[in-house]
Amino acid sequence: MGAISVAIGVGAIMMSITGVSADMPEYAPVPAQLVQERDGLGNVIAKLDAGEEVRVAYFGGSITNAAGWRVKTLEWFQQTWPEADVSEIHAAIGGTGSSLGVFRLQQDVLDHDPDLVFVEYAVNDGGAAPETIWRAMEGIVRQIWRHDPTIDICYVYTFRIGYEDDLNEGVCPQAVSADEMLAEYYGIPSINVALRTVEMGNAGELVYKAEKDEAGAEKPLADGVMLFSKDGVHPLGPGHEMYADVIGEAVEGMREGASAGAHELKDAFVADNWEAAKLVPLAPWMLSEGWTKLGHEEGLGSRFARQMPNMWEATEPGETINFSFQGTVVQLYDLLGPDGANAIVTLDGGEPTVSPRFDHYCSYHRIASLKIGAGLEDAAHTVTVEISPEQPDRTPVLDRVRDDANFNPATYDGTAMRVAGVMVIGEIMEP
Repeated sequence: MGAISVAIGVGAIMMSITGVSADMPEYAPVPAQLVQERDGLGNVIAKLDAGEEVRVAYFGGSITNAAGWRVKTLEWFQQTWPEADVSEIHAAIGGTGSSLGVFRLQQDVLDHDPDLVFVEYAVNDGGAAPETIWRAMEGIVRQIWRHDPTIDICYVYTFRIGYEDDLNEGVCPQAVSADEMLAEYYGIPSINVALRTVEMGNAGELVYKAEKDEAGAEKPLADGVMLFSKDGVHPLGPGHEMYADVIGEAVEGMREGASAGAHELKDAFVADNWEAAKLVPLAPWMLSEGWTKLGHEEGLGSRFARQMPNMWEATEPGETINFSFQGTVVQLYDLLGPDGANAIVTLDGGEPTVSPRFDHYCSYHRIASLKIGAGLEDAAHTVTVEISPEQPDRTPVLDRVRDDANFNPATYDGTAMRVAGVMVIGEIMEP
């Protein structure tokens, strides 16, 4: 790592902290380090050492949702502090980033009284601009410490193919650098398991992704070499084990000299952060007559009960959602799926737009958000969402799955919408 890149990274952090840029910090790559202890995890370590009840929240995407490093680190906490009562808050949802997480934080994390929150969004935020990341990630930090300033936060930076390019230059990828600038400002510790992944790759101890021969079979690896993943993103078992080992070592290293106390909620890092983001459950008064609330006993209502306990479904063209709100950002918290509809969205009586609740991944149902408006004037706004009679183009998925043994064309026929809530920065205006 050259001295020039170190100077640029540290300089950018100091520029941000001292407020040289009044409106928005100036982004620059930050030097990569395996562990940044900063203010540490003194509160949760004190509770663990005292043998108290401790709840660890895992907040992130599919890498955290997997029964991998999340499960393994929970077991490590339980084994390292056997006198403590350590349990998890499973708050990870695949395919989602911090810009959705900031809205669901209260429901999925804070309502369950965490003592420690691991935040893992470096991969799913990989395509976002630093300013977008700062708004959401600072909103998460400020919501947590506004709720309880003794909750400890720790960022975990996971790996995906492409991140090795920046890490081999000695700097963090853009999403991680943006997180590190925010972490430095607030004193949040971070653990860069992506850096250890690259170090092992460079040492010949690890292959990022399975290589295949001309026949499509995976090429065998040399003895002692770890196959990290099938896809360059989601670790296999040994990769998750490595992640957990690095995290355990980092937390163990923070025990010495750990000091408990309330975290300081400083002046905002970015003025327009999303601390005010909230998830408002869909209410019957917003819905036309054809909507049904799904139970938790079977089907999609059961499958998504943990993340969407208040899911409503409509399947007929012409069914609508109508509401007004005072604020600046509005989205729907919904599902994409094989039978997803085209949603016709009208904001403030303007020109309708069409948002397909279907995309090229939709061979299954998954959580998503229907974006309606952002950067709006902080005033009263009206929203209408209607199911279109015209279905989305399903060709990209059908061409991929048509020859599967279990293919059923009826699965991809429908005009369904399934919505759990309104994500808003502002207030819903009830009639």
